[in-house]
Amino acid sequence: MSLLILISLFYFILLVFVCVQIVISINYSAKALAYLLFAIFIPVIGIIFYLTFGINYWKKRKYNKKTLQDGKILDYLKNGIVQYNESSISRLDESVQQNAELASMLMRDLGSPLTKNNKVTLLKNGEEKFPNLIEAIRNATHHIHIEYYIYEYDDIGTEIIELLIQKAKEGVEVRFIYDDFGSPTIKKATEKRMQEAGAKVLPFHKVRFYLLANRFNYRNHRKIVVIDGQTGFVGGINVSDKYINNNKNKLFWRDTHLRIDGPAVYYLQYLFITDWKFCCDEELETKESYFKIPKKTTENSFVQIAASGPDSILPSILYSILQAIYLAKKEILITTPYFIPGDGIINALNVAALSGLSVKLLVPGISDSKIVNAASKSYYAKLLQAGVEIYFYKKGFVHAKTMVADSMLTIVGTANMDYRSFEFNFEVNALVYDQSVAEEMRNTFFEDLKNAEQIDKKAWLSRPWYAQLPEKIARLFSPVL
Repeated sequence: MSLLILISLFYFILLVFVCVQIVISINYSAKALAYLLFAIFIPVIGIIFYLTFGINYWKKRKYNKKTLQDGKILDYLKNGIVQYNESSISRLDESVQQNAELASMLMRDLGSPLTKNNKVTLLKNGEEKFPNLIEAIRNATHHIHIEYYIYEYDDIGTEIIELLIQKAKEGVEVRFIYDDFGSPTIKKATEKRMQEAGAKVLPFHKVRFYLLANRFNYRNHRKIVVIDGQTGFVGGINVSDKYINNNKNKLFWRDTHLRIDGPAVYYLQYLFITDWKFCCDEELETKESYFKIPKKTTENSFVQIAASGPDSILPSILYSILQAIYLAKKEILITTPYFIPGDGIINALNVAALSGLSVKLLVPGISDSKIVNAASKSYYAKLLQAGVEIYFYKKGFVHAKTMVADSMLTIVGTANMDYRSFEFNFEVNALVYDQSVAEEMRNTFFEDLKNAEQIDKKAWLSRPWYAQLPEKIARLFSPVL
């Protein structure tokens, strides 16, 4: 038997093995089909791609352990704050009543408490977020917990790190988690300076060349800051100068973040503590100093936190978005920089639009990924046919991940509407059941529409086949983008 025949036989057996592995291990049919097509029709490269990016060789061992640890900390959280049950939801604010099934689902799925007496501040772009964040860090007296996907060691990144060093020297507990893939500019020298000052710094999933594959998929995309157990920040804005529109950057960056003061911060604290333990196996004592009784406030926003990741049993963020769409009665306003939603969200939006709801989707006109942008466009025709209005943001790059339903519910967080956010990455969203906050977010959405161009339905649907072909091809690989 010639060497060529042996190699061909070996490759055929390997291909069959890989195809069987794809079918058995991947639950989503679209994702499985994408990998199958890639493996079969792009010889060698397709198999290498799947073996490199498609398998998490250590997920079960790592994340099962994390889930057990998280459960112990969650028990403490449940005992420490008021959690509303289903019977009491019906007596709460109108915004909560309309979304009672959503609140109940997150309680049952995640144990995420519905909390009241929160003050929620909407922060638009880096020029509003960073001064607010820096002031909160300066006022910290006990601890500062920071967790970011992208942390760049540029002007704003340096300013915050120097402040963290100063606070650590003052005796404030400082813990800093950065995603090792998303934050390559964090150098050993920076870590050493922070550690010498008393701060603790850890990468999430340390990237090494031989482990790059499976750790590229499972990234910590969360942006969480918790200060003194009282104040929290969450949303789409990482730490980078590009988020600050001060005429130094060529591209205008449109993004949204939240500051939360109140008991909703407890669940953000819970997420940070479990992520910290996962990074270094250090058991942070779940003590009252991390879950303080919040200061009294005249604000009364009801807030709940949704989180999901590779350690989740269910895709909780996906489910929360679907339920929010199902419960809307008049209007749904969505902003997302990456729109590769899958059939569930497409069908939910189409049903809403066909039922007479006003459904508007704001996406980037200027994108930072051509292939993702092409895949996104492949979904627009079906939405337009159902009556969904789609707008391209033209002023710059829109990176906000927000949703407003009926001026009752606001969702702001880190999760994009794509497979990567729903399945691969660690994500977190804040759900605010408050009419005044929702109205402010709604006004912000329509302000953004002034810098957007609506897609003409007739012109879009009549585009020639060769204009649509690249989008259709990109869509085949959308589950792995």
